Amino acid sequence: MDPTLLRAHALRILGDATIPELPRHYRGKVRDNYDLPDGRRVIIASDRLSAFDRILCAVPFKGQVLTQTARFWFEATRDICPNHVLDYPDPNVVIARRLDILPVEVVVRGYLAGTTGTSVLTLYKAGQREMYGIRLPDGLRDNQRLPQPILTPTSKAFDGGHDEPLAPADIVGRGLLSATQWGQLSEYALALFARGQELAAARGLILADTKYEFGTDAEGRIVLADEIHTPDSSRYWRAGSYAARFAAGERPESFDKDFVRSWVAARCDPYRDPIPAIPEDLVLATAAVYIEAFETITGQAFRLPEDDRPVLDRVRANLAPLLAA
Repeated sequence: MDPTLLRAHALRILGDATIPELPRHYRGKVRDNYDLPDGRRVIIASDRLSAFDRILCAVPFKGQVLTQTARFWFEATRDICPNHVLDYPDPNVVIARRLDILPVEVVVRGYLAGTTGTSVLTLYKAGQREMYGIRLPDGLRDNQRLPQPILTPTSKAFDGGHDEPLAPADIVGRGLLSATQWGQLSEYALALFARGQELAAARGLILADTKYEFGTDAEGRIVLADEIHTPDSSRYWRAGSYAARFAAGERPESFDKDFVRSWVAARCDPYRDPIPAIPEDLVLATAAVYIEAFETITGQAFRLPEDDRPVLDRVRANLAPLLAA
């Protein structure tokens, strides 16, 4: 996107999506949720950027990118797995079925990658070969393709605690899911990942890993929730440079959205200190990467909203019919 055009929209951000006229508000790190009496959930993706367990800033169009990227993938995978989507009344909003979220979330990994304490690369470099109920061979290198995609489930910490790696036997043995539920969830996750890798490859990308979250509806069906294959929930690499960079021992080329995270970490202890004012140029550079990610992943041009109102005013107007119904 033209940097001048992006700068003109620098103040068009959705930092707070509090809408008093909507009921049962729950504010997450980046999304605001409202539960309607008829069983629908309003999920508004804000432009908040979260890292280090706190909000660092708001990035123009981030919420729109995440909502519309997930929309592309929900529509491209609805033949594989039912999802929670009912409607899109606004570029930042999805109306969804309210689900009972399952206490296990799954990351499907096609490569030995990651930086968190539960990632396969972190565990592998610490000497572990058996993890998540599987055994990996010796001799793998950072960011190497795995012999086959693997499921790495973790317990979902609803109370703000830390996720815990799980093996399938743990999941069933501890009663987190039934054997039937785990079998269905596993089948869905692997099929979704295969479709994601296929369509990403057609766009010159590698979908290295991604997170899925599922819930159950009123009939007990397992339904895909949250988001799917977005830049925030997935690791994408550029396929064209992967082989050469891997051979040279370099990190794959990715959509690096960590400008803000790195800038903050270089200037303070982000878990303890006040966050310094983040330069506008850095925020806009991050917005540009999100937009580029959307366009590359989906093959669609990013569309700026034509409505000149503040984002929250536009969202409230587009959600007004929910209250009139």
